[in-house]
Amino acid sequence: MKRISFILILLTLIVTGSFAQPSKVKNAYKAIFTLNTYNAKNELIGTSHGVFIKDNGEAISDLKPFLGASKATITDSKGKVTEVKRIIGINEIYDVAHFTVQAKTPAAQLASASSKEGSQIWLVSNENNKLTITSASISRTEKIQDKYSYYIFNANIPNDANACPFVNAEGEVLGLLQPSITSSNVHAVDAQFAASLRASALSYNDLAFKQIHLPVALPANQDQALLFMMMSENSNDSIKRINAINDFISSFPTAVDGYSSKAQYLAENNQFDEASSIMETAIKKAANKDEAHFKYSKLIYWKQIYKKQYDYKPWTLNKALKEVKSAGNINSQPAYKFLEGQILFAKGDYSAAYTLFNSLTTSYSKNGEIYYQMAQCRQMLNASQKEIIALLDSAISHTDTLRLQEAAPYFWARANAYNADGQYRQAVFDFTRYEIVMNHRVGADFYYTREQAEKKGKLFQQALADITRAVLLAPQEPAYIAEKANLEIKINMLDNALVTAQECVKRFPDYSDGILILGLVQIYKGNKTEGLSNMRKAQDMGNEQAKSLVEKYSK
Repeated sequence: MKRISFILILLTLIVTGSFAQPSKVKNAYKAIFTLNTYNAKNELIGTSHGVFIKDNGEAISDLKPFLGASKATITDSKGKVTEVKRIIGINEIYDVAHFTVQAKTPAAQLASASSKEGSQIWLVSNENNKLTITSASISRTEKIQDKYSYYIFNANIPNDANACPFVNAEGEVLGLLQPSITSSNVHAVDAQFAASLRASALSYNDLAFKQIHLPVALPANQDQALLFMMMSENSNDSIKRINAINDFISSFPTAVDGYSSKAQYLAENNQFDEASSIMETAIKKAANKDEAHFKYSKLIYWKQIYKKQYDYKPWTLNKALKEVKSAGNINSQPAYKFLEGQILFAKGDYSAAYTLFNSLTTSYSKNGEIYYQMAQCRQMLNASQKEIIALLDSAISHTDTLRLQEAAPYFWARANAYNADGQYRQAVFDFTRYEIVMNHRVGADFYYTREQAEKKGKLFQQALADITRAVLLAPQEPAYIAEKANLEIKINMLDNALVTAQECVKRFPDYSDGILILGLVQIYKGNKTEGLSNMRKAQDMGNEQAKSLVEKYSK
C-alpha cells in the first residue's frame, strides 16, 4: 500500500504472549474469510482476506483484488465457498471494499469507538488456515473525517494476513490489516469506515467502479437509486444494467421506473412478450397507475417507430393510443396528451394530431417541441411554407436559450422550409445556425445540402467551399465530386472543372454522371468530339440526362 502522509494512528507490534490475551479475542476468527477474485476468463487475479460484519452476508475487505474482477468468491472459516453478490461501496484512497454474499454468515462485532492511546489490540489471522493471534500496542490516535481512525505500526506480521482484523479485548473489530510495500510498515483502516461505504449515483462514473465488473448494490435512497439505474442504462455493461434494474424493482416494488426500464431492456433485445408481461405487472403493482399506462404506451410507440421491422402483433399504435388514454383518464397530464398527439401523427391522422398539439400551447407554452410537431402536421397536410415557417419561428422562440441545442431540428426544418419557399439565403442562414448549434458536428450530407441552397441563392464561393468539404469528408461518394465539377462549370472555372471531372471518372469509371459532366466540360473547353463521345457513353450507360444533352450539342 502507498505510504500516506497523513497517517493517523501509530501502533507498535509486540510479540505474541507479551500481554495476557483475553478469551474473547479469538471470537473474531469465525468471521474471517479468504477472498479470491477472477477475471472474465475465470483466471485467478487476486487473493486476500476479510471479515463478515453482519449475519446477512455483509463483509469488508481490501479493494485491490476486485479491480478487473468479473467474479469473486469467499471461503469461510469452515471451508464453505460462496460467490460475492454485490459491491456495496468502495474507497480507492484507503483501499477498502464493502460487499455482500448471498448467505447467512457468522459476523464479528465492530468496535463502536476507537481504542485510546496505549491500549493493547490483537491481529487475528488464519496463517496456513490456522488461528494466529499477534498482539500490538497503540502509540498514537488521530481521526479521519473527524470520525474514523487510521492506524500504522512498525513490525513484522504473519504472512498471508492481508485484510485480517485487529480486535480489542472484547473481540470487537477495530480495523483491517493493510501492509505496505515493506514488512515493517503496517497499516490498518477503521472497520467502521469500511462498513460505512455506500455507492451513490455518481459512483457509477468513478474509475475504480468501472474497473469492477461485479454488480453494484443500489443506493438506499430511492432518488439516488433511480439515478444510478438510469446511469447504468447508458453504459455498455449489460450485466450491471440488468442487475441494477432488478435490484430497483426488488427495493421499490410500487415504483414504475424499474418495470419500465426492464421492459425497455427486453424490447431492445426483441423480447417483446417478456416486455409486455413486465408492463402488465407494473400496471397491477405500481402506486401511480397513470404513469404505468403512460410508460407502457411510450414503449409500444418506441417499438412501432424504431423497431417496426420486428413483427409483434399485440403491440400496435392503437394499443399505444389506448394505454395513453387510460393514463389520461386517471390523471390528465400535458405529457400524456403530447404522446397521444405523437401516436396520432404516426397513425397518419395529421389533422387530429395538429388539433391536439394546438390545445397544448397554453399548458406547454414554453415548449418549442409543441410548435415543431404542429409544423410537422401542417407540412403533411400540404400547408403553405409560410405557415410552416411561422410555426417553426414559434418553436425556436419558445426554446430556452440555455438549452439551445434542443432547437437544432427546428433550425434544420425551417431551413428546408425556406428552401422550399424559394428563400434560399434565409435557408443558408438557418443551415448555418444549425451547424453552430450542433457545434460543427455535421457530416458531408449537411455540406452538400447547404451547397445546393447556396448555389440557388447565388452564393457561389460559399457553395464551392461547402461542396469541397463534402468531398473531403466523404471521398468515396462520386456524387459530391461530380457536383463540385458541375459547380465549377457554372462559375466558369473550366480548368478546375476539367481536373475534378477527370478525377471523378478515374476513380469511379462506372458512374455515368461523372462521365456526362466530363463530356460537358470538354465541350465548353472546345473539345466537342471527345465531349460528345463521353456524353454518348453516359447515354449508353442509361443516364437519363445524357440524351437531351447529346441532341443539344450535336447540332
